[in-house]
Amino acid sequence: MGAEFKGTLWKIFLFALFSPGSGEYDRFFQMCGTWRHGKEKLTLAYDLQRGCGTISIYANDSFLSIRGQITTQCEGSSSLDLGLGPETEESHFCVYWEPLLDQLLVEVNGWNHTVCWPSIQTQCCTDLSQGPNKQVDKYGILNISIRGDLLSSKTYSAMEFYGHSIDCKSELYDEPNHGSRRQFDIHAWTEEPRMSYKVWGNLSLPLALISVVEMNKGFKGYTVALPVPQELTHPRITSVYLPQYLKPLEKEKVNAVCIFFKHSTLFPLSSNVDHNDIRILEDVVGITVENETITNLLEPVKIGYHHSVIPTTHSRKCVSWDTMKDPKIITWREEGCQTIKKTSEETECQCNHLTYFAILVQRRTGPVPHLGALTAITSAGCAASTLSCVVLIAFFCKKQRKAKEPSTSSTAVHLGLSIALFFLSILFFLTGTVANVWGGDACWLFGAFLHYSLLSSFSWMAIEVFHTFWLVYMVFSPFPKPYIWHLFGFGLPAVPVIVLLAIGNIYGVREVVPSDDFSNPYLMCWMNISPGSVGLLAHYLTNMTLMAAVVLSGFVMLLLVLRKIKKRDEWRRNRTAFLSIWGLSCLFGTTWGLGLLDFGPLSEFVLFIFCILNSLQGFFLMLRFYILHRMRKYSGSSFSGSSTVSSTKHHMLQ
Repeated sequence: MGAEFKGTLWKIFLFALFSPGSGEYDRFFQMCGTWRHGKEKLTLAYDLQRGCGTISIYANDSFLSIRGQITTQCEGSSSLDLGLGPETEESHFCVYWEPLLDQLLVEVNGWNHTVCWPSIQTQCCTDLSQGPNKQVDKYGILNISIRGDLLSSKTYSAMEFYGHSIDCKSELYDEPNHGSRRQFDIHAWTEEPRMSYKVWGNLSLPLALISVVEMNKGFKGYTVALPVPQELTHPRITSVYLPQYLKPLEKEKVNAVCIFFKHSTLFPLSSNVDHNDIRILEDVVGITVENETITNLLEPVKIGYHHSVIPTTHSRKCVSWDTMKDPKIITWREEGCQTIKKTSEETECQCNHLTYFAILVQRRTGPVPHLGALTAITSAGCAASTLSCVVLIAFFCKKQRKAKEPSTSSTAVHLGLSIALFFLSILFFLTGTVANVWGGDACWLFGAFLHYSLLSSFSWMAIEVFHTFWLVYMVFSPFPKPYIWHLFGFGLPAVPVIVLLAIGNIYGVREVVPSDDFSNPYLMCWMNISPGSVGLLAHYLTNMTLMAAVVLSGFVMLLLVLRKIKKRDEWRRNRTAFLSIWGLSCLFGTTWGLGLLDFGPLSEFVLFIFCILNSLQGFFLMLRFYILHRMRKYSGSSFSGSSTVSSTKHHMLQ
């Protein structure tokens, strides 16, 4: 991050700009106009190269394009779909160019599209002057204005401008000719005492406000306040605390740069995100140290935001822009930042690295009624299931050592399901504790294990379905070897989890919001399933798809088995019929199908039944096998460790 800013030049051109007579910064370019087009599909296209030459803004019936040489670090070509043209066949647009930030922004009908992201450069392409332009009769650009001054009301097919390249150091700072300097005293609006370093001052640009602090030997930390330029009686203040560990020990003197961006729209969310549910708060702050990449700080950087009131129905999280990925794609991540919610209008972000920081506000979706009661039920059920699975595992291990074929395969299947349910129960029981005590770093790994145990449990339930089909309909066929079951039950679920870990930003802390107290959410380690996220897509492709497949196959197999045994004398006994249906339902995971019925007036009732049945699934399985064992022992038959279908095969079909 620090290398991007060419740190030593910050002091030079900022200090120079605060000399007497420097005046308001006027190298910023803004051209606005009306784009006259057709009613068909519209496209914004750009083709940029590095350098400082000619930039052309071209428009026709369907394309608005920007091409040429104007940037120092941004190049490439792309196009954006703007949708169908309005009925008026005219769209207002503006092109903003900030040479010091090397940032190009295009606004069309109120929507901002950042073409080049901000990054301070040593060479500035500025002083854009108008070139020759060609008039047209119908489609093109009209009502053209430059920085608010009307240039022409005629219609042109393209507007051309020539840039002038300057060296920021030589053009903005020339010590022999400038004489004395006026140093901005930041202590006039901060309470911190003066340390052994200099504050070079603030620079107000049309798109950003910049403050530079020179950290000398003996730097002990400092708070920089960045006033937000708003038309309010009491403007909001964003403060940045720079810890002493920010200064590299091997350097005598180094500059820290804080950039406050006046428009959060310069850092938009991805286009597939619902902006009604999630948005970036007004203020975005960038922090860097010249020529340094700062990570894993011993003491965090603290950014204090004073913002508009955030309703209790919305959540807020401190996020940072991941600059390690494609700089053309904004990737906000929570890792490395802690959110301190002070008031409804004040939030502090504590982060252990440097980049761009913001607050992500998201409308809480799907508040859960009776969350406290459901949490208590689930915790108690998971605790009972964990202990029950321990008993089952010990029981099947003992039987597996004594049993002979073909029962060994059946016992291996039941043992695999018991192990998977054991891990699912104990991890779900501990997920809230891990999320509250250790937070995001631990939740990243814990959430992945919890996801794996869920997929493994579903896989073993699917194996139980297939195994039952094998027992009932392929009586004389040999059983597959136990290692085949283990490969599909334990090995296959690891594949999607490994892929999601490689993608990143999938697992972490998730907030489950109670409907009666939005300000006190339940924290758990799970997947990030916010609207429009990759985690939500992964949730549907892995969890929901596999669960639906298991439930559907379980119901089908249940009907087929009952069809086989319903004519037997034993089936006519109510207890035997109930035990058969109940046991097979537990074994096949059909109770998970209740999760698909969580809607409508019975939603709360279904939610309670879902939590009770599935959190106690391990206990129910232990109870089932215990009852079968007692029935066989009572009847004098040996227990083979098989499924209910195998049991009914011995008691009913034979």
